[in-house]
Amino acid sequence: MHVPDGFINAPVSVAAGAVAVGAVAVSLRGARRELDERTAPLAGLVAAFIFAVQMLNFPVAAGTSGHLLGGALAAILVGPYTAVLCVSVVLLMQGLLFADGGLTALGVNITVMACVTTVVAYAIFRGLAKVLPRGRRSVTAAAFTAALVSVPAAAAAFTLLYAVGGTTDVPLGKVATAMIGVHVLIGIGEAAITALTVGAVIAVRPDLVHGARGLTAPLKLRVGGELVDAPATPAPAAAAAGSHRKLWAAGLVTSLTLAGFVSFYASTNPDGLEKVAHDKGFDKGEKEHDAADSPLADYGVKDITNARLSGGLAGVIGVGVTVVAGSAVFWAVRRRRDGDGTESGPASTATDDVTAVTATAATSTTSATSVTKPAENA
Repeated sequence: MHVPDGFINAPVSVAAGAVAVGAVAVSLRGARRELDERTAPLAGLVAAFIFAVQMLNFPVAAGTSGHLLGGALAAILVGPYTAVLCVSVVLLMQGLLFADGGLTALGVNITVMACVTTVVAYAIFRGLAKVLPRGRRSVTAAAFTAALVSVPAAAAAFTLLYAVGGTTDVPLGKVATAMIGVHVLIGIGEAAITALTVGAVIAVRPDLVHGARGLTAPLKLRVGGELVDAPATPAPAAAAAGSHRKLWAAGLVTSLTLAGFVSFYASTNPDGLEKVAHDKGFDKGEKEHDAADSPLADYGVKDITNARLSGGLAGVIGVGVTVVAGSAVFWAVRRRRDGDGTESGPASTATDDVTAVTATAATSTTSATSVTKPAENA
């Protein structure tokens, strides 16, 4: 669903950029409470994994493909604030290095793919977690549902932006029906990937899954005929650190394998937004990407004629750059938290998380709209 340059006009792109800046600013502050010495490296890995899986377009229907957006997955694994940063890092790397998603549309893409998916998914996930029985299956089921809904929600957000600032004259009803319809199908793939990944991490290190904290049922012992919670027996620090390193290494190898090898077998059909834009005719406003001459444009290495080698090498480079950039951001956030004395631990409740990001986004939109309206009148 990467929006290229030219689909949305300049005033609305500026407004979306203001929303994105506000959301990222709030997320940088909120991520201090979510990240600690264990989860900060995981956040960088999550960003790299999202980059890798986004290269794996899967067929949907009628010559259309889809790919992971990643907001739900990141929010459940590392927290909603950190998730916005994870997806934003991925979008920035894709736009600058691979000419995927317009540079003037970067604010639109962050707003739609990072902010909307994260806020919607995490709100649904936490709501379901409160009513479902505590346990791994419930966490996985909540993750599936949250991811499923987040994708058509992002499609609806794009449709709203197009209604306000679309550069071509296409009936809004047709755009909305096509966008939301195809992205409901894509959402099924997103939900499956999210649930499988969350379930796999919970199986080996449930303590590292932000969304699973406090949700898994404790071990029970029968004392005097009654079941009571067993006393906590934390693993030795050395064992926990070793397990963490193994998980990180396994995740990195998986990301490199997906991007470097499996991506060659990804569907070549246009994704949901590309297909709808072509069918409905609003791709006529698309502009050439400013980074179209990048050595890695279109996920291939320039001057390497072997398609398999070119695409695989580009994927490996992308994973490497993303994990380094993401880890640097999250390391800096963690250092800032340590420096200002912020205590590590779970972030605030889901309601506070969603309210804070949404309030900032709303404020930013209002401010940006007040700036862009005179330009429109002029």
